[in-house]
Amino acid sequence: MRAAVLHEIGQDKLEVLDDVEAVGFGPGKVKLRVRATGLCHSDVSAMSGVLPQPAPFIPGHEGAGEVVDIGDGVTGFSQGDRVLVCWLPACGSCPSCKRGQTHLCLAGLMNAGTPNFKRPGGDVFGFAGTGTFTEEVVVDAGCAVPIPDDLPYEIAALIGCGVTTGLGAAINTARVEAGSSVAVIGCGGVGISAVQGARVQGAAQIIAVDPVASRREAALRFGATEAVSPDELADAKQRVTAGEGFDYVFEVVGKSATARTAYETTRRGGTLCVVGAGAMDDFFQLNMFELFFDEKRILPSMYGGGDVLRSYERAIALWRAGRIDLEGLITHRVRLDGINDALDQMRTGEALRTCIEI
Repeated sequence: MRAAVLHEIGQDKLEVLDDVEAVGFGPGKVKLRVRATGLCHSDVSAMSGVLPQPAPFIPGHEGAGEVVDIGDGVTGFSQGDRVLVCWLPACGSCPSCKRGQTHLCLAGLMNAGTPNFKRPGGDVFGFAGTGTFTEEVVVDAGCAVPIPDDLPYEIAALIGCGVTTGLGAAINTARVEAGSSVAVIGCGGVGISAVQGARVQGAAQIIAVDPVASRREAALRFGATEAVSPDELADAKQRVTAGEGFDYVFEVVGKSATARTAYETTRRGGTLCVVGAGAMDDFFQLNMFELFFDEKRILPSMYGGGDVLRSYERAIALWRAGRIDLEGLITHRVRLDGINDALDQMRTGEALRTCIEI
């Protein structure tokens, strides 16, 4: 079958090959035919080495498709069922799951160290234990989440990661209050979803911050009340909050420099929500006095900070009701052969989300 493979960490291009085989099928597993997958910035971060991932590997974790085979012991599925891929499934029995923090379960991520593909030259890993830039993938049954018939594959794929992460940061983690002021730093697909989440929560002012003009324009379409470049953020803080700072600031870039800017843009007693996934050697620094004196809440948000199955259902309900726009997030569409064009579109900021049709 065909798949897009990164041979070595640090390479910036994927090679589309036709000699890849999905392996690992057996008890507790399902095999999926991927129909659509989104390109998430985490895929690019894994390719560059910012996020840890063994190579060679097949990127992609934001996918949707249909069940083609069901392993022993798996119930609740039939061949042909439409599903989205959950890259962080809950095991239900670890301490995090028992505490109700299912989004912190590590059982699914442990699969990232087990190859689920192979080529004539050897094993190939799937990113985050999945790997959706391929025609077929074998995953744990918990990674396959049934979706309703009226939900297109490309929309379901986005709900599998970016939409859930951004919406959840605003709704689950930060719990944005109605009438509040919000700034979102970084307006790709996840940042735009955070903008939509803040709007759903009733924020009065939502300032979108991004260096790319087309993304600023898009943020206004999705509910931002104002969109500014990073150089204009200090002026917006002064105008909108009289210099006090915003009630909620979302950092959706994953760099210590933007996290520091976000901290300084948050009012005393306000909330800084860190959504971007950064590198292990990039350190965010605060002095002990400001940490104590400012009493700002610093809240990381992993995968939307809540039960992902409930978050999926909420996103679908909001989409059906017309409260959020998910179709508009897809600015580009390519076939698998065009994956490197999609990577270039993401790196330049041209695309919010690119749908790869498999």
